[in-house]
Amino acid sequence: MENTLGNVSAPSEERGFINRNTLKYIVIVAMLIDHIAELFESSIDPTVYHIMRFIGRLTGPTMAFFLAEGAKYTRDIAKYQKRLAIFAAVSWLPFLIANPGPQKLISAPLKLIFQSVIFTLFLGITAIRLWDSKKYTKKDKIALTVLLCLISIIGDWMIMDVLAPLFMYLYRDDKKKRYIAVTLAYLPMMLMVLIHDGWHQLGVLMVPLIIIFCYNGKGGKKNAFNKWFFYIFYPAHLLILGIIKWVVLA
Repeated sequence: MENTLGNVSAPSEERGFINRNTLKYIVIVAMLIDHIAELFESSIDPTVYHIMRFIGRLTGPTMAFFLAEGAKYTRDIAKYQKRLAIFAAVSWLPFLIANPGPQKLISAPLKLIFQSVIFTLFLGITAIRLWDSKKYTKKDKIALTVLLCLISIIGDWMIMDVLAPLFMYLYRDDKKKRYIAVTLAYLPMMLMVLIHDGWHQLGVLMVPLIIIFCYNGKGGKKNAFNKWFFYIFYPAHLLILGIIKWVVLA
């Protein structure tokens, strides 16, 4: 995988029936459903809203999984990191226009600092490169990872999509440790169920189930469309939904 949701030439690890391309488009549909619910909550039945958000919880963890897979199999991780940085920059304005997430409660200009999940994933790949480096001691790596997590507070899926891909990458050869670590990374989101009417947050639990029982580890058909579609879709759908929101709800 040379991009966030692109193709990776990787050996099959599972006997499931869903390849990487199929899973990628499932994530795209889930993301669209999630953002529609978030942006038009006032116009949606509460039960339908929570169901849509439940489906949408699939996106962040699965993108973290693809990031870890990409870091594992890419031929040039520095180039991969640079592409994510560019992708995050391109997505910034559409993200603000759509205005999803908790930052919608904050008035301008402060909300201009907020970033999309792509920014958080960029910090995630930075953390992976940090832990792969031999230049730093373990204490330095821990301290810098904490710093990256603090920076991610301005991003969507903050902290979680820094730690989750890092854990998936570090424990890539130990499935038990990998799933335990990832569960801990997303634990704050699941705890929200106990303190807030947000049972849809439990949707993150779908990800390990899909990966364990459905994902076959294969990339699927390789072509330019499959490789680059997500790059176009992510900022474009935010921009379109944002414009619709301002026109309809103005």
